Amino acid sequence: MHGIKGSALDLNLEGILNLVQGIREAADTWTRRAIHNLPRHLISLRSGSVYRHFPRYQRAVLEVNRLMQAAGKARGVNLSLANCQHPHLSPVKSLDLVRAAEKFEEDPFYPYFSRRLSQVLEKENFGTVGFSLNYLNQAISTFSMAGFLRKNFPSLRIALGGGLVTSWVRRPGWENPFTGLVDFLVAGPGETPLLSFLGVGASGGKINGLPDYDSSPGADYLSPAWILPYSSSSGCYWHRCLFCPEKAEGNPYQPSVPDRVIRDLKLLAEKKRPVLVHFLDNALSPGLLKKLAGHGFDLPWYGFSRITENLADLDFCLALKQSGCVMLQLGLESGDQGVLDRLQKGIDLGVASRVLKSLKKAGIAAYVYLLFGTPAESETEARRTLDFTVAHSGEIGFLNLAVFNLPAYGEEAQKLATHAFYEGDLSLYSRFAHPRGWNRDAVRSFLDKEFKRHPSLAPILRRDPPIFTSNHAPFFAASLPSAGG
Repeated sequence: MHGIKGSALDLNLEGILNLVQGIREAADTWTRRAIHNLPRHLISLRSGSVYRHFPRYQRAVLEVNRLMQAAGKARGVNLSLANCQHPHLSPVKSLDLVRAAEKFEEDPFYPYFSRRLSQVLEKENFGTVGFSLNYLNQAISTFSMAGFLRKNFPSLRIALGGGLVTSWVRRPGWENPFTGLVDFLVAGPGETPLLSFLGVGASGGKINGLPDYDSSPGADYLSPAWILPYSSSSGCYWHRCLFCPEKAEGNPYQPSVPDRVIRDLKLLAEKKRPVLVHFLDNALSPGLLKKLAGHGFDLPWYGFSRITENLADLDFCLALKQSGCVMLQLGLESGDQGVLDRLQKGIDLGVASRVLKSLKKAGIAAYVYLLFGTPAESETEARRTLDFTVAHSGEIGFLNLAVFNLPAYGEEAQKLATHAFYEGDLSLYSRFAHPRGWNRDAVRSFLDKEFKRHPSLAPILRRDPPIFTSNHAPFFAASLPSAGG
């Protein structure tokens, strides 16, 4: 479209596979066993059979992760399937990111990405390379690749976008510290800005056409066939929660028309034959959920939803189940009504209770997110959350427990006594003096010693897929205890 030739690489996936498959020997028994079992584990994680037996799945994931750790240790970096931490470089310090670009040969993925990028660029006459940078643990390697390209392909233009870059650029008083290294920084949805950067107007065709996944290395992912990632909106339709990064960054809500979403999904299902649809939205809108409830795709799907009255209706939940919904991710955050009200979550605990029961009866797994240590909460309210969660443990499929991080640039942060969370000019969060003395150490102690050890909740936490968590949880949704079981 627009006459622009392009190609996409998933260097996260490629780099991981290169490292784990490159380990040939080890001193300890666990790593030697992981090396021996790796081919079998990769086949089982990609075939689907291992997802019918959680202990086998758990062993496969942890042994692949063991190889990532061994690869990182050999290179002096803390590596796992979910993280990458360099001992002397911080992703929240712009000077360290520039240093990573200058010393790109020291990156643990350098032997692979230098060869791979050179191979592509020497074969194709591309004039621009873009990186999607979404997470802190990707930042140093992303800048290492940018530095490699700047030195070895100096005529290339480099664009940088993604969720993390959006958070940087939309900070108050942002000044670009990467001039001379990165030619273009993109905040938010990148299609229109990239076309402008490439000198092409949008008049030649609509930007919101069918997503193109032809470059996706579907068979190589650690999942049973390809998962279709699809976003029906950007931003969040609720946009009222205190301390929400979307609100602090001023990201507008931009939804797609539900009819177009249905059309896209049907066309993509026919074309790509995915095993699962993953909605990437911050929250699926009530309008889209109603549209989904009336259409079947012969494909399972999951995504985030707010806790609303329509999900308390059993018939509606049954219709969602019929449409393919296997799991909904629910940001409950707290089991105390006062906390929810002060955080402006728009959640009623009575409705939440009925939602969890209706989803359970309909056979839809509830992946529930709880947030501890907000300024509105003390240990008293945290115990009410514990009580609510225990009371609904039979309806909760999976649990995610998080300790609150204060966004540094939201309005509410100005009302609290704060200091740096991470030292660095790119840090997005602040530490704060909790107004009720419920500090992070106390929160963690409560979670570790009490919440996680409760006999009704420990089994839920143990069945969360290691490393991949909610991304693989839908494959285990069918094996959860049945309603009333």
